[in-house]
Amino acid sequence: MKHLLTLNSLILKYKDKLLLGILFITLSNIFRILQPQLIRDALDEIVEFIKNKPGQQSADELTKDLMYFGILVLGCAMLMGIFMYFMRQTIIVMSRLVEYDLRKKIFNHYLILDSSFYKNNKTGDIMSRISEDVNKVRMYLGPAFLYGFNLITLFVIVIFTMFQVNFWLSVYTLLPLPFLSFIIYRVSNLIHQRSARIQAQLSTITSIAQEGFSGIRIIKSFNREKDWENKFHGESRKYSELSMNLAKVDSMFFPSMFLLIGLSTLITIYVGGLDVFKGTVTPGNIAEFVIYINMLTWPVSAIGWCASIIQQAEVSQKRINEFLETQPTLSNPELPARFPESMDLAFHNLSFQYTPDSEPALDRVDFEIKEGEHIAIVGRTGSGKSSVAELMLRMYDPGEGSITLGNINIANLDTSILRSAISYVPQDVFLFSDTIRANILFGKEGGAEISESELDQIIQDSALDQEISKFPQGMDTILGERGITLSGGQRQRVGIARTLIRETPIYILDDSLSAVDAHTEERILAMLKNRLKGKTLILITHRISQTREMDRILVFDHGRKAEEGDFSSLIEKKGLFYKMHMLDSAVKKVH
Repeated sequence: MKHLLTLNSLILKYKDKLLLGILFITLSNIFRILQPQLIRDALDEIVEFIKNKPGQQSADELTKDLMYFGILVLGCAMLMGIFMYFMRQTIIVMSRLVEYDLRKKIFNHYLILDSSFYKNNKTGDIMSRISEDVNKVRMYLGPAFLYGFNLITLFVIVIFTMFQVNFWLSVYTLLPLPFLSFIIYRVSNLIHQRSARIQAQLSTITSIAQEGFSGIRIIKSFNREKDWENKFHGESRKYSELSMNLAKVDSMFFPSMFLLIGLSTLITIYVGGLDVFKGTVTPGNIAEFVIYINMLTWPVSAIGWCASIIQQAEVSQKRINEFLETQPTLSNPELPARFPESMDLAFHNLSFQYTPDSEPALDRVDFEIKEGEHIAIVGRTGSGKSSVAELMLRMYDPGEGSITLGNINIANLDTSILRSAISYVPQDVFLFSDTIRANILFGKEGGAEISESELDQIIQDSALDQEISKFPQGMDTILGERGITLSGGQRQRVGIARTLIRETPIYILDDSLSAVDAHTEERILAMLKNRLKGKTLILITHRISQTREMDRILVFDHGRKAEEGDFSSLIEKKGLFYKMHMLDSAVKKVH
């Protein structure tokens, strides 16, 4: 249980509820133990009454005594039930609170991890840690702890009481317990091994389901529903087989439990009966011991259930701990957070590759962007254009070289300060399953207010005004998951509106006009030139026509800066940019 011990810090936060729960469990078991003792006294009194063959008056007194014993047993049962209610209100509530804290801790850790983590891990596995794994741990903190501690306290009280009544009868009655311990030990190991495989397989199934839901349009358009169905059924079959193997262990465990409990009952009746003849115990003691043994039936049989839950929780907590121990590859500096005085950007002999085995995305790149410049970065697919944007936002750190903002290495800037200075529209605009308004206002940091007139102006600048007017609910139209109800061009323009709502000194648009028509493209480019005057604009594009009004153009090829200059000078050079321009013009003529 070494991994489950890491939960101690969260459990101690609610130690008051935990201690109260333990107290209520103990009180509940005390009143449970009193019931067999009252029944013992009542039975002994009946046996004594039969021996003495009393008259009617004694029979009336016996009836009153039995009524008295009955009321006491009922009272003890009621008090036991009340304390059982309170023990659930403390222990189970404590487990839910820890579950909430653990989910929050995991989610907060997700937020600090950088892009490389999400590229190297499947979404289904990530979801499984915060859902299935946390639920397994919650079962350990709640039901398993509740029944486990209930078993311990009940065992201690029952065994102490039994040895007080008759030492040797208690010894014989408890003889099967060592065999029970051995069974628990062996079964727990099997459960642990099989639970680990089950959890890993569950992550696989979750990943397949998530990918299927996200890519359902591709699956349908390629007519691959049957293949995906077979893939999912195949992995589900593996999960079913693993679960059945675990169920087989449980199915052997519980009959063994009841067999040993039944054996204890037989020993109690046989040995106790002999002691009654000897006069060392009373018939009431035998009844008392039988009740004790049966009283232990559920807690003892719950050992297997608790062991299964604990082992599954151990596996899940191990997976959670491994995740929480994962540190972001990008670390914030320990220097005081400060905003650069200048917004001049510069790449200094920078090289970068996404993985050690991949080709360099950028290779010894040098260039500068002065504050307020409007720069275009062009190049063929895979030339490293988008890598420039991701490195500027410090989604990754370069392998060699550096990037400076205002003569400060961005590695020495707090990432929150760096990213608050940059507004970014990625190639693939992500939209949330919310209203158009909420998706645009997402760009406003800290929930800052914005007037309707300002919002309307941003919508016009993004060329969204005509589209939104066609929606029945206008700005309050709910979008499907990832903005599936919008066209590619509409999604890009919502992304531009989301970015324009931010007041930042630097704006990066990464191929964000690829899905809009030529007229809308010209309208948005004219808007950007006027609206972002005095602010830095970095336009990453493969459309040469979009670069005409830019102050400067950087041409990338195979991860290197191949050319640099304004539109006219680059055309005159008749180099790579010229070839791209001629190809772009030829394509337009064809269309």
